[in-house]
Amino acid sequence: MAQLWGGRFTKETDRLVYNFNASISFDQRFYEQDIRGSIAHVTMLARQGILTEDEKEKIVDGLNGIRRDVENGTLVITEEYEDIHSFVEANLTERIGEAGKKLHTGRSRNDQVALDMKLYVRDEILELDRLLKELLDVLLRQMKEHVETYMPGFTHLQKAQPVTMAHHLGAYFEMFKRDRLRMGDIYRRMNTCPLGAGALAGTTYPLDREYTAQLLDFDGPAPNSMDAVSDRDYLIELLSAMATVMMHLSRFSEEVIIWNTNEYQFVELDDAYSTGSSIMPQKKNPDIAELVRGKTGRVYGALTSLLTTMKGLPLAYNKDMQEDKELVFDAIDTTKGCLALFTGMLSTMGFRKQQMEDSAKHGFTNATDAADYLVNHGVPFRDAHGIVGQLVLYGIENRKALDDLTLEEFWAISPVFEEDIYEAISMKTCVEMRNTTGAPGRAAMEKAIAQAEEYLVKNPALE
Repeated sequence: MAQLWGGRFTKETDRLVYNFNASISFDQRFYEQDIRGSIAHVTMLARQGILTEDEKEKIVDGLNGIRRDVENGTLVITEEYEDIHSFVEANLTERIGEAGKKLHTGRSRNDQVALDMKLYVRDEILELDRLLKELLDVLLRQMKEHVETYMPGFTHLQKAQPVTMAHHLGAYFEMFKRDRLRMGDIYRRMNTCPLGAGALAGTTYPLDREYTAQLLDFDGPAPNSMDAVSDRDYLIELLSAMATVMMHLSRFSEEVIIWNTNEYQFVELDDAYSTGSSIMPQKKNPDIAELVRGKTGRVYGALTSLLTTMKGLPLAYNKDMQEDKELVFDAIDTTKGCLALFTGMLSTMGFRKQQMEDSAKHGFTNATDAADYLVNHGVPFRDAHGIVGQLVLYGIENRKALDDLTLEEFWAISPVFEEDIYEAISMKTCVEMRNTTGAPGRAAMEKAIAQAEEYLVKNPALE
């Protein structure tokens, strides 16, 4: 059992206790961040005269060798080590001798693991941002293609008013744009360096924490050493942001599932992003959308778990905090996987334009426009509302859309209607007349699309 401690103890740790305490099975994914942080630490130690230049060079060469060997598979991270820190230090000392034992000078595993986690999360936020950007790119492309694809807009899952697919997708563009903004906020707020905080109270060595932070591209050192080793706010914020991403993906997935049903038939899923049934040959199931919807609860669970873990912890570091890693790792992996798969599904999904427009017509989504027509011809709105309600009832009973009623059928309920009613309640007119900011009309949508395009050009990646 390779451990970084033990001098105060008179007997071996029980094997079950050791296994329960160890974190190497999951924190081994930190190896690159642990080595990166150690190189910065010894570089600072040498600059401060705490290590000699020769000692620094030996340690840096040894660390780079360990990283290279892990990456090419000649050095395997095994569970004989308690954690990734003991793996790196033990292998370094074995390779370069006494100088390796000086690696940990002026440092604790508390500030070391805090640094590793921040470096790892910072890298992963950049990857999450990239995946969100790819999804926004696909959404924008689909928006441009469907400015005149008419469909029913819904409230309460009831057909309400006609919109376009571009307008509907634009709502999700705004959601995922906010998700990107949240990632940027978290990145900037968390970007302070915990290294040099020690176990909780700093160190007597003359460390230059500002220099270490600079070497690792942080904005500066974490201001309080106790907070530096016990802060997990940024993980809670990230889990919350990912839970929101998953909520947005889940809402969108639910709509894809509904649109894919035989009753709606709004979309055609690509074969690569759907599956069949083992006994029903006619089935084409939206499995990707369903799995995204299902995995949302997994990310929610990670957020709730970490909040619960942290809620009663006194300052400063407590071993409970080790529970953060598996939760965060799994949530990041889940969110990244769902973003990539959903983007692929959306980019290959076909939209049945005529089916959508027919659904809008037969859902009486132009009823409000028919009422507006009457108002514009001098009928009080409350009376107009009642007249159109009678027309809708007649249409339901006779299985006719408002567009399909004859002028005589209109006149049977109100003599105010004229030939121009058909143009007034066409899907195109109903949509095109709505051009206030954020509405589905062509002029409004072209403005929204231009703004979306400008946003993506100005924000190609999180920096």
